[in-house]
Amino acid sequence: MYPELITLDLPVLGRFTITTFGVMMAVAFLAGYQVIRVELKRQGKDEQIAGDILLGALIGGILGAKLYYVLLNWPLTVRDPIGMLTSRSGLVWYGGFIGGALGVIWMIRRARQSVAELADVVAPGLALSYALGRIGCFLVGDDYGRPTDSWVGIAFPNGQPPSTAGNLRRGFGVDIPAEIPDGQVLSVYPTQLFETGISLLIFFVLWRLRFRDKTPGWLFSLWLVLAGLERLFVEFFRAKDDRFFGALSLAQVLSIGSIGLGVWLMNHLGSGAREASRK
Repeated sequence: MYPELITLDLPVLGRFTITTFGVMMAVAFLAGYQVIRVELKRQGKDEQIAGDILLGALIGGILGAKLYYVLLNWPLTVRDPIGMLTSRSGLVWYGGFIGGALGVIWMIRRARQSVAELADVVAPGLALSYALGRIGCFLVGDDYGRPTDSWVGIAFPNGQPPSTAGNLRRGFGVDIPAEIPDGQVLSVYPTQLFETGISLLIFFVLWRLRFRDKTPGWLFSLWLVLAGLERLFVEFFRAKDDRFFGALSLAQVLSIGSIGLGVWLMNHLGSGAREASRK
């Protein structure tokens, strides 16, 4: 893959590497910002709120993702706390989502706007940003799946880490035949692209549904359900070492929570709308 785009020798700062992951993260945030701005304009709301949402998502998301990562890998954090906190790796999605959501809610309340209404505005942008961010994971060879001999398999010889038999055995607990040497690079499921494709489909669904009359918060609740289903499905193909709940990974348990919360909110919002219509 292409983990690095260019390395610059800068005065004072020294050598600085621009990674494909970093570029795609920037593209993801900017694409989400643009989608939110367009929808705010359509609804006749202040487009400047999009910048506030972007700032809250950026700061809260990065802090939440890093905190989730250091807690999930606590033994490594204890051995090298500075290295874990300053490493470019370790931006975990669910931690980023929780932190970003808190940051966005704070910015929305600061602007004296309705959280439920703006959550619906944000939902399509979330789906698009996630899809683009996963392209960055693919380009650096991160978050790939289990070994496969199927036509969709892709090898990551320069991945983070490379998809070698040894890394898959020791780093992710994948059961690989003993006769395959540790140094052999294996083809794996490109789960990053699975997520990109499904998330783009979710984006188009939400983008179309935004025109319908609905109770504020309903579209965001639908995103919770669809995003949870997407991650629950893809995790079955992922090479993971955090399957603490039998066959389920921690991300899958959180996905089930996301689905449950989304279904409950949709039902609750629907019930509220029906009661209001009777009055």
